[in-house]
Amino acid sequence: MEKFKFKKKFGQNFINNDKIIEKIINNINVSTNNLIIEIGPGSGMLTKHLKKLNKKIICYEIDKDTKLFLDNIKDKNTKIIYSDFMTSNILEDINSINYDKVSFIANIPYYITTPIIKKIINLDLNINEIILMVQKEVADRFTAKVKTKQYNSLTIFLNYYFDVEKLFDVNKSNFYPMPSVDSAIVKFTPKKKKFYLKNEELFFKLVNESFTQKRKTLKNNIKNFNYKKIQDVLKKYGFNENVRAEEISIEIFIEIANNL
Repeated sequence: MEKFKFKKKFGQNFINNDKIIEKIINNINVSTNNLIIEIGPGSGMLTKHLKKLNKKIICYEIDKDTKLFLDNIKDKNTKIIYSDFMTSNILEDINSINYDKVSFIANIPYYITTPIIKKIINLDLNINEIILMVQKEVADRFTAKVKTKQYNSLTIFLNYYFDVEKLFDVNKSNFYPMPSVDSAIVKFTPKKKKFYLKNEELFFKLVNESFTQKRKTLKNNIKNFNYKKIQDVLKKYGFNENVRAEEISIEIFIEIANNL
């Protein structure tokens, strides 16, 4: 590890505690013919444990200097692609692999978390689960409940597609170099029964506008929609004109969108 030059631009903090890694592995529920895609394997600490699951593994690593670690663990079932996951053609890369479902595993910096999740959704694969290690405060936003300050448009976006669960926190002392904040492991499982939504584009536009300025009321944030139709739904659930977006559940937002 001392030979490796850590790069701040990649947000590199390698986990160095086997017990934490084993805990992550114990929360992975891979199916018989499951493909695992790991994003940002870094030193390969987690990858070594993933190999024990005896599944096909593809790792995307943007930093070619990690070959120092990763070239030693690749084999016929473990493929390392030294490329940015965000710009890679994932469907082409896995085209020749026989699989039923895909599990995504990643330890990623905050600034790239949401783009990666959106890319995974847009791949339209048969997702088994997504397990991410993110900053603790980010995990709290992902799993926030309605009427809490952490609840926001991203919370709703994620919970539209997935059942989101924070598995456990990870103290910053378990990384090298040590980051400034603690992390948490979050698990995303595709919803078995999706919400009925007439127009996804309208729904996400509505949600995003609703949270434009959290201190403002919903009415003052939403300018491009028929407020009378929105008000009809709000009244049904006992809300008045002073209601804020953080008080409205995803189910009610969906009903509003469908009413529009």
